Amino acid sequence: MRIAVIGPTHPYKGGIAQYTTELAHRLTALGHEVRLESWSHQYPSRLYPGRLTIDKPELPPFPRTHRRLSWRRPDSWYACGRRLRDHDLVVLVVASPVQMPAYRGVLAGLGRRRRARVVTQCHNVLPHERRPSDEALISGLLTRVDGVLTHSDDQARIATSLTGVPVVAEQLAPLVVARATSRVYDGALHRRLLFFGLVRPYKGVDVLLRALAAGPPDVALTVAGEFWGDTPAVADRMVRELGLSGRVELRPGYVEAEQVPALFRGVDALALPYRSVTASVNPYLAFEHGVPVIASRIGTLPDDVQDGVDGLLVVPDDVDSLTSALRRLYTDDTALRLRAAVCPPDAEPQWSRYLKALTSFAEDRQ
Repeated sequence: MRIAVIGPTHPYKGGIAQYTTELAHRLTALGHEVRLESWSHQYPSRLYPGRLTIDKPELPPFPRTHRRLSWRRPDSWYACGRRLRDHDLVVLVVASPVQMPAYRGVLAGLGRRRRARVVTQCHNVLPHERRPSDEALISGLLTRVDGVLTHSDDQARIATSLTGVPVVAEQLAPLVVARATSRVYDGALHRRLLFFGLVRPYKGVDVLLRALAAGPPDVALTVAGEFWGDTPAVADRMVRELGLSGRVELRPGYVEAEQVPALFRGVDALALPYRSVTASVNPYLAFEHGVPVIASRIGTLPDDVQDGVDGLLVVPDDVDSLTSALRRLYTDDTALRLRAAVCPPDAEPQWSRYLKALTSFAEDRQ
């Protein structure tokens, strides 16, 4: 098939840009003719209080990439759609409601009697932290496409409430950008935890800090990632108020792929105390580096983490539940036993299912 993927890629950073790039590569490997339509300006910088781009690609750049879309150029939206009129499948990567006017412009360029089937790949159907206009913006797009791909059954139910088109749920396939440099099992207990990734209120770092203060008194924590808005000041104040100044290291700033292996060395578990999540590649990243995961029992995390085998699952937004998990981790040989059971992720079977689900929206056109 002739397939166009529309979404962020390098120099944009982060998981969605990485996933869009990998998706284009894998569709090409299946024999499809693929082009990646990306952004010169994805959205106003004031809407993202952090670093938008990076200099060094974290994955091999996709060769057939065109960076002509701009949030401030409606003519670029329509022109993109016109370029894709002879395609079989167009995949719109939905990352933020801010993109919806541009995607509506792409649909206009494709024409009312479009040849291409259009599917939205929704990393989140609606944002974790919502504005009053978000539902109307998303619904306005989902009702105009031919299908919706979500990453969990819960997200599929939300999408179904917003549109009458077919909705398919398929779990996010593993993507590990930062490979482990070695797989040597050191057998040591480090008494340190790691939180890794974008730090936003829904990620529950505040819950983790309170649990750390109430849990084993000699366990340390590293919080590494880009902090959202005033989160650094809030986290720093909590650390002081909870008496954790000697135990918590805050490392604000985007962590590039080459820096990741060092972060996972010398920790006993990756903590994902999310209040809200659809799916995350972070468990796969931890397992690649031989580290078990403590995660909220929410979204697809219970499918990724086997409670008591390669990690521990906790009640979301519950300090007591997370505190109990930390105590359990450091009771007897639990931490070492969990680490010994961690296996590197096997990406291929899940990617096969994921690509089949995505391309199935256009199969009847062949």
